[in-house]
Amino acid sequence: MKDVVGDAERETAVRLEEHRAELTGYCYRMLGSLFEAEDAVQETMIRAWRNFDRFEERSSLRTWVYRIATNACLDALAAGKRRARPMDLSGPTSGATSPGAPVDAALWIEPCPGRPASATGDPAEAAAAGETVRLAFVAALQYLPPKQRATLLLRDVLAFSAREVADLHGSTVASVNSALQRARATLAARREAADETAAPPSDAVQRMLAERYAAAFAAFDMAELSMLLHVDATLSLPPYALWMRGVSDIQAWLTGPAIGCRGSRLIPTVANDSPAFGQYRPSAGGTGYEPWALQVIEVSGDRITGINAFRDTERLFPLFGLPAHIGPDSGSDTSAPNTSTSLATPTG
Repeated sequence: MKDVVGDAERETAVRLEEHRAELTGYCYRMLGSLFEAEDAVQETMIRAWRNFDRFEERSSLRTWVYRIATNACLDALAAGKRRARPMDLSGPTSGATSPGAPVDAALWIEPCPGRPASATGDPAEAAAAGETVRLAFVAALQYLPPKQRATLLLRDVLAFSAREVADLHGSTVASVNSALQRARATLAARREAADETAAPPSDAVQRMLAERYAAAFAAFDMAELSMLLHVDATLSLPPYALWMRGVSDIQAWLTGPAIGCRGSRLIPTVANDSPAFGQYRPSAGGTGYEPWALQVIEVSGDRITGINAFRDTERLFPLFGLPAHIGPDSGSDTSAPNTSTSLATPTG
């Protein structure tokens, strides 16, 4: 009897774990933080395990666990605190401005490692999935009321039917369709206002820009950087509220308050389906290089449109598999970023 129970428990655990990666991607989009997403998924697994005997298979297991995950996210969002990017909260500042004091880390959208995997291997499907984890998209989602946010993700990203979402929410198909229409309109308006309607560049273009950027940053070549940046490019530095717009202010920042970045070393990685780098500044002790920021680079067309320098290296570098220190003889690695996958796309 014990073996039968053990086998049943193992089978239940395996069935639930099959959904973990996809659930993590969903919860990350809902909450704007991979750390909070992993907590929400773990809570989902615990609730599902404890209540598995109540699963009557009137819906699919996937729908059932997403109902639990949605409720876990709604519980986490009940305090009404919305994560954002610095540019969502204030206007740009001069590049000569001191960053001031850091703001509560729980305020900011946080990056996630890697890029979504395509369930079918279709490049178009992979590109569409990548768009749904970009920093700008995740930030825009936070402007939607939580249930609208969930409805849009379940319908447009995870391909649930309107009836499945209605059953999941305990509502009607008409109310789901109405919420979806409002959510789509809000996102479209925000994309238009932010001028984010251009088609994303190819992987080859992103790789080329990332390699040129890494080489220019390591050499602190302001002329080359200015050629790579869009005229209205932005630079932000969470957890600081400071951000700036335009090539001249970005250069003023790098050659002024951020002059200590001269001589940095960069290790490539991937965040939110975008090129990213672990930045290491020369150690104050004079030996090797210390973690300074995780830079996530946004690209549109053939220019870099955003540099997001996340300063919480103590938490983020281990998440991205970046070393805690690099030696004095390490040069900048400007090869193509690691494209390892951390989030799954819909399985249908």
